[in-house]
Formats: sequence, C-alpha cells, structure tokens
Amino acid sequence: NMDSTLHYIHNDSDLSTNSSFSPEEERKSKVQDVVPQALLDQYLSMTDPSRAQTVDTEIAKHCAYSLPGVALTLGRQNWHCLKDTYETLASDMQWKVRRTLAFSIHELAVILGDQLTAGDLVPVFNGFLKDLDEVRIGVLKHLHDFLKLLHLDKRREYLYQLQEFLVTDNSRNWRFRAELAEQLILLLDLYSARDIYDYLRPIAFSLCADKVSSVRWISYKLVSEMVKKLYMASTSTFVVDLMNELVEKFCRCRKWSGRQTFVFICQVKCLFVHLFG
Repeated sequence: NMDSTLHYIHNDSDLSTNSSFSPEEERKSKVQDVVPQALLDQYLSMTDPSRAQTVDTEIAKHCAYSLPGVALTLGRQNWHCLKDTYETLASDMQWKVRRTLAFSIHELAVILGDQLTAGDLVPVFNGFLKDLDEVRIGVLKHLHDFLKLLHLDKRREYLYQLQEFLVTDNSRNWRFRAELAEQLILLLDLYSARDIYDYLRPIAFSLCADKVSSVRWISYKLVSEMVKKLYMASTSTFVVDLMNELVEKFCRCRKWSGRQTFVFICQVKCLFVHLFG
C-alpha cells in the first residue's frame, strides 16, 4: 500500500538510522504526485558523482541552488523525497556546494516548518557552524532568520556557540565580525535580559575593542541597543550593572581610545539623554 508507506516515511523522525529499506521501498520513498516523477528523478540524479564528470563539474552546486525552490514546489508533505539528496549535498566535498546550502537553510526552514527543521535541518546547521569560513558566513548572515524559527529551548542552546564566531580562519576577515555585530542587534529580540547580559554582552564588549573601525562602529550601535533592551526589561539590575561596566571599561580607561569609545556609544541615539535626561 503506497499511501501507508508514504505516511510511515513522512512521520518517521529518524530515517537516516534505518537501513532496512529494500530497493523497492527506497524507490517508493521518492514518489510524489506534484510534478512528473521523471522530472524529479532527473533532479535527484544531479548528486551522482558520474554526472559531474560527464555533464557539468558544478552540477551539484546547481542542484543545491535549486533545492529550496524544489522543496517549495513539492511542499513539506513531500520532504521525504528530498531529504537524502539534501544530506548528500550538505556533506559534499566541494565547499561551494555546502556554502550554497548554508545561505538558503533559513528559507528551507520556513518551507518545512518547526518540526522538520528541528529534526532534519538543525543537525546540518550545526555542521555548517563548524565548517570553513566561506560556509559559516552563509549561516551567520541569516542567523537571526534561522534561530527565530526554533523553539526557545533549542534557540538558547546556540548562546554558548555565538562566541565561536569571533574566531575565523583569517584574522583579517573583519567583515565576518561586522556581520556578527549586525546579527547580534537582531538577536536581542529573541533572548531574555539575563541571556543578553550573560552571553551577548561579553561578545559586544569584545567587538567594541576590534582593530577595525567599521566593526567598532557597528558594535557601538549594538551596545546602545543592548542598554535600551535591558532598560526596558522588568529586571533593572542588569542595565545598572551594564552601565557601570561601560563607565569602568571605557569612560575611566587610561587610553584615549577607550574614552573615545565611551563617547561614541553615548552618541548613538543620544543614549544617556534618552535614558536619564
């Protein structure tokens, strides 16, 4: 019974650990009725290594680029048709293929919904976080877009990993740190005052002392928004502690650059006038 087979496959949360499917069952797992089956089979065959040698050396990259569109066309009910292909592409030896998936994983998460995202995309997302900088930048640029789709408990797990974005393969890759600062501004809306103070605050202070001025300027805005967020929270002790730390670290700094940083942070949106004027 094909319907019962597809129902079982769709609701199985861990197909990757089940190797008991027969060739016939494997074929049935790719069956759908949205587009001509021959067309889908042709698309799925793009991950075959022999196609790269005989058709196009970048055919796997083309496959990865088109995958969100194919997933949207088939619908989340037919994700089982694409899951194996997605995992194959996510582990491709070419970083350009993985980079393509990294830049679109947030779009795929919207298509699949929270349950399939948690089960099938989060493990891939975690792998991209440990990949080359060329791949990591893809998930970093859309970090907020992806994390906002996760449940709060799963989202909080990534607080411990945000610090790792400060380390890059090339220390002169300042745009990576600038993008991190931009994303942290957006992430302020996803976390509690305590999470912001405990996890995002140390990263923000580190970015404020960056060697590249472009990174520092974005970080000043980050700290300003952080103070505003903590000030509006019900627990006022966090904003008081943060303000005291700003005074100690920058306002009373022996170096003129530190004192200048304090002025710049105050200048953003007239911070102190807004809060205490």
